Amino acid sequence: MAFSVSAAVLLAVIVAVLMKGGYVRFGSMLACTLFGFTLAATGLAPTINSGLASLAGLISSL
Repeated sequence: MAFSVSAAVLLAVIVAVLMKGGYVRFGSMLACTLFGFTLAATGLAPTINSGLASLAGLISSL
């Protein structure tokens, strides 16, 4: 749970910086957000979550 909240906050900060810099427009951000929510509702979500958890474990071991 703590990892998913941390990842969500980190990604929100990244999106905010990209929007502020003009690299991502509001429409693109909205489409990517909706795609993420749609992807989370599919059977691929557990695989993505375990991949992120493995990546976090790899980073923390460095």
